[in-house]
Amino acid sequence: MQNPPVPARRSLLKVLAAAPAVSALGGLATAAPAHAAPTPAAPASGPLATPGLLSAPGIVKALPSEHFTVRGTNAEARFDAFGDTGALTPADRFFVRNHTSTPVLDAADWRLTLWGDGLHGRGPVHFTYGQLRDLPSVTRTALIECAGNGRSLYASQQGEPVTGTAWTLGAVGAARWRGVRLADVLRRAGIARDAVDLLPRGLDDPYVSGGIDYGRVRRPLPVAKAFDDVILAYEMNGEPLPYDHGHPVRLVVPSWVGIASIKWLGDIEVSTRPLSSPWSTDWYRLFGAAHPAGGSAPISRQTLKSAYQLPFGATLESGRVHRLTGRAWSALAPVRSVEVSTDGGAHWRRAHLHDTPRRDGWVRWSVPWRPRSTGPVTLLSRTTDTAGNTQPERAVHNTQGYLFNAVVRHPVTVV
Repeated sequence: MQNPPVPARRSLLKVLAAAPAVSALGGLATAAPAHAAPTPAAPASGPLATPGLLSAPGIVKALPSEHFTVRGTNAEARFDAFGDTGALTPADRFFVRNHTSTPVLDAADWRLTLWGDGLHGRGPVHFTYGQLRDLPSVTRTALIECAGNGRSLYASQQGEPVTGTAWTLGAVGAARWRGVRLADVLRRAGIARDAVDLLPRGLDDPYVSGGIDYGRVRRPLPVAKAFDDVILAYEMNGEPLPYDHGHPVRLVVPSWVGIASIKWLGDIEVSTRPLSSPWSTDWYRLFGAAHPAGGSAPISRQTLKSAYQLPFGATLESGRVHRLTGRAWSALAPVRSVEVSTDGGAHWRRAHLHDTPRRDGWVRWSVPWRPRSTGPVTLLSRTTDTAGNTQPERAVHNTQGYLFNAVVRHPVTVV
């Protein structure tokens, strides 16, 4: 892969702020955006000494223990606490997936650089934050879900070992994203007809593991997908992107695994040949006995899931009606139905859907249940989408634990 003509993160901002930029909108890039939204306020102090708050290395926002579980540099949302969040996940309740730490960047200094042999001029083209906001905007509601969401269930439910962050079900969230179509930016930058791949890259620190510096997070994106529905988002649920979720600008790649939605976007290589990175060769492919020798092609689309908004091991009283609630989603097609079982799968019935199923979104569902006997019970739920995909009893194992899609066995105790 060609070495990019951009230096490290903080140096990049200084260089691009000081140098005259070739503006895709005409003229020179201005030093400050004309219509920049306010920058999110930096925290006055960390939450380390505050009771009930967790801490994670490099995460800016507060992490109340009733809403999050810290997993290394990441914060998983507690799925059982989603019941009061509505169809959209508030930014302060949205999971955080960081390879390193959240960079605190100033929108006024930010530039997006497009470069590579897939541009007509082949030289770098720069956009300021203000120039992006001056372009026609689009608003899109979409889920972002980590490829490893549900990973721990390979081991706990199927007895199969996997590597990676032990997510349960909370590495997912839905938001209303506002930004600019990536297709519009590529056209203004002068994308060539024979361009095939993009390589968006973030401005977070380089990822180092096992003594190897893998560089900043980056992952190839086909031009065809970029021109379909991808946006450069600068707002989340009507507010400027929070630091932990990509401020000033991030990619939102609907229906694809979360790694494709690069946060803190800094540059995009545009190429006439296929591109790769460790995030498409070493990781985010399927390895194991059920997959080709050397691994599958890089994974793209997410899968389908459903889950109860109830703690694992919850205690429920017998003889009274309980309103069981949950969420269901599919990256393959809108949800068609959700079935639930309160007896370990012996009998199934349909749940009531509370939202109109839509592409790239989830639906909330509920079902009443009056348990009549005491003891342990396994609750199940399964999603079927409009393309006919249904959650299987077992997920196909892969060694890195991606794309878990099996019916979740949810234990409760009736007393």
